Amino acid sequence: MIVIIDYGMGNLHSVYNALTTIGATCKISSNPEDIKAADGVILPGVGAFEDSMKNLSERNLITPIKEAVAMKKPFLGICLGMQVLFENGEEGNGSKGLGILKGNVVKMVDPSVKIPQIGWNRLEIQRETNLWNKDYLPFVYYVHSYYVSDYDVEDLVAYSDYGSMKVPGYFQKENVYAMQYHPEKSGEDGLAMLKNFKEICDDYTTSD
Repeated sequence: MIVIIDYGMGNLHSVYNALTTIGATCKISSNPEDIKAADGVILPGVGAFEDSMKNLSERNLITPIKEAVAMKKPFLGICLGMQVLFENGEEGNGSKGLGILKGNVVKMVDPSVKIPQIGWNRLEIQRETNLWNKDYLPFVYYVHSYYVSDYDVEDLVAYSDYGSMKVPGYFQKENVYAMQYHPEKSGEDGLAMLKNFKEICDDYTTSD
C-alpha cells in the first residue's frame, strides 16, 4: 500500500489517479498509523512552503514522515512536497523545512524568462537512477516559482535548463526520491517513473 499524505496542500487526486492508472494500491490519508503501515509514501504539494510546514506540524505528521524515511520506506516528494524535504525555505517570512535533504529553497530570478515556470522541460541526467534508464532524457511538467540551491551535488540526479538557471528537477538519496516537477502530469514519462516507484515499494513489501 502506498500512502499519499493529506496535509491540506496537495494535488492529491491527480496523484491518486495516476497511481491507480499504473495498478498501484494506494490511499489518501493524514493518519500517522497509515504512514507507519505503508510500503511507500508520497508527499505531494501545491502552495507555500511556510504554510506547508505549519500544516504538517498541526496535523502531527512531521515525526511519522521522518520515521518513514528512517525505516527506509520508499519516500517520494513532489513539487512543494519535495521542497519541504530540504532544510529551509525563504518564501514568506522564511521557514525551517524537514531537513531530510541538504539545501535551501529560494526564489527563482531571471528576467529573461517567465516566473513561475509553467510547462514542459527536458531533464538532463547527472547520474544513475533506478526510476528510468540513464540514457533516456524525459520531458516533464513544472509549475513553480522557487527552486533548491546549496544542495549536496551527490544527491542531484537531473536538472532542467530554464533561462540562465539550472533548475534541479530530481534528487535521490537512498530511499528518498524528490521531484520538483509533477510526474502525475508528465504523460507517459511521468507514469513510467511512478510505475518504477511502485515496483520499488513492492520490493520493500517483499523484503519487509
